[in-house]
Amino acid sequence: MSVKSKILQLTFLNGAGKKTNVALPDAIENLTAVTVERAMNQIAQADSFSKDGVDLYKIPQSASYIERTVTSLFDHTRN
Repeated sequence: MSVKSKILQLTFLNGAGKKTNVALPDAIENLTAVTVERAMNQIAQADSFSKDGVDLYKIPQSASYIERTVTSLFDHTRN
């Protein structure tokens, strides 16, 4: 049995210049690049997320839909 999933992954540079990701598993499919980039810019401009004094989502870098297929060979945990 195969289970497919799709996430929207947003990649930012944080205040220290390191990459940080946000994975959105329930994102609307087929969003345009303009729409996603605009939303990422709003997140960055909100300046609302930090950890240990470092802004987490400072500069938008990229956005991608990532599809994953998991094919189970066996699973004894299911009844």
